Amino acid sequence: MSPLDTPFLPNILYALFVLGLWTLALALVTPGTGILEVLAVVGLGAAALGTAFVPINEWALIPLVLGVGFLVVSLLGRRTWLWLLLAAGSTSLGSAFLFRTEEGSPAVDPFLAVLTSALTVGFFWLAVGKALAAQKEKPRVEPLDVVGRTGVARTPIDPMGSAYVAGEMWTARSDTPIAVGSRIRVIERDGLILTVAAQDDPA
Repeated sequence: MSPLDTPFLPNILYALFVLGLWTLALALVTPGTGILEVLAVVGLGAAALGTAFVPINEWALIPLVLGVGFLVVSLLGRRTWLWLLLAAGSTSLGSAFLFRTEEGSPAVDPFLAVLTSALTVGFFWLAVGKALAAQKEKPRVEPLDVVGRTGVARTPIDPMGSAYVAGEMWTARSDTPIAVGSRIRVIERDGLILTVAAQDDPA
């Protein structure tokens, strides 16, 4: 029996492909987590393997590539929302028509394609847009202003740890051990590392 005789296979591959695109988009705007990158590789890789069983429309790769390009532009330029909408629309179009039957018609269930396309637009607008906005938001506190401020040790500092100061998380170091939850004050700043002391320490 041909894999195309299994009507759910193209839909499953389509869902995996879309999830891969979603996690890829999040990985681009929130790099360094590692988990998102792995999920993107799994989803897109599974969909790529599925092309050995389900034929694809080569032309659908064009809007997919454009969608990724629009997403990259949204990271770099202005009018972020416009580029995000273009990215969502392009990737939705390309993914919905990516898989086809042997006769050439779309293999993905139309209802699933429409629903997923709407969710993709919402996902790019909300999740990806919020992540981009957070990236471009100016720091709430100028780094030089933290010297002399007080905060809280979020991990044990002995000699290195993390501290929450003026609404931001910082890497902190101290000449004397500081327990987690202790009040601290900033003595000096060296780049992104703060030298701190316990608040009741006269040093």
